[in-house]
Amino acid sequence: MNDPFQMQPELRYGAPVCDEILTGRHFTIGYSYYFRQAKWTLEIINRNEYLLTETERFDNFRADTRVPTRFRAGLSAYKGSGYDRGHLVASANQDIQEIQNSETFLLSNMSPQQPGFNRHIWRRLEFAIRDLNNRDDILETYVLTAPVFYFGIPIETIGSADDDYGIYIPVPHGFIKSVLAEDRRGKLSLWTFEMKNESLQGGLGEYLVSTYDAEQMIGGRFWDRVSGEDLHQQKKKPRPMW
Repeated sequence: MNDPFQMQPELRYGAPVCDEILTGRHFTIGYSYYFRQAKWTLEIINRNEYLLTETERFDNFRADTRVPTRFRAGLSAYKGSGYDRGHLVASANQDIQEIQNSETFLLSNMSPQQPGFNRHIWRRLEFAIRDLNNRDDILETYVLTAPVFYFGIPIETIGSADDDYGIYIPVPHGFIKSVLAEDRRGKLSLWTFEMKNESLQGGLGEYLVSTYDAEQMIGGRFWDRVSGEDLHQQKKKPRPMW
C-alpha cells in the first residue's frame, strides 16, 4: 500500500493521528468517525501570482462518498440548523484549478460554525494567512486546521434521527489553525491560533497559543517530522504575529 506521507506534499512535515486519511488532489483530511467530521486538514496554500485568472468559487457542497455513510454528514444535517458549513481548508486557498476548488466543498472539509464566527474573525484569519503566503520572502505556507471539543462542556449537535442516515454531527467548541511558513532561506516559522466557535472581537494576535497546548487539545502531534529541537522553542511559546 502506498504511503500517503510519501505521496502528499502537504504531509511533508507530519500530521496528527486520525481514523482515516483521505488524500485529495490538493490537500489531505484526517477524518474522525466518532465526530463525523475531519479531525484535521492539512494543506499547502496554492497561490500563484503569475496566473492571469483564477477559477470561480464552486459552491457545490456535497457529501464525501469516500466516508462510509454511517459516519458522514449529509447536506440536510446543516439545513435549518443555524450553523454555517464552515470550511477547514478555505475555498480561496485552493482556487487555481476548478477540480481543486470543487474539492474544498466536500462536507468532510466542513464543520458546523457559528455564522458570526465563520463570516468574520475566521475569515479574517484566512485572509491574513494568504497575505503571509504572498510575501516575497515566503516560499511555502502549510496550514493545519482542526476542530476542538473541550472536556467537561456539553456538546451541541445538528441533524436528527431522520436526517440522511440517522446520524448527528457534533458542533465544535472551537478551532485550531497552525501555520508553518518556510522562507527563502529554508527557515521555518510557526504560529498557532485557538478560537472559540462564537462571535469574537479583537486582533488576531490575541488568539495565538502554545502549539504544545494545541496538540493536547487535539490529541496529536503537529509537524512531528521536523526534528524536535528545531521547533521546540516556537512550539513552547507563542511568537508575535507576522
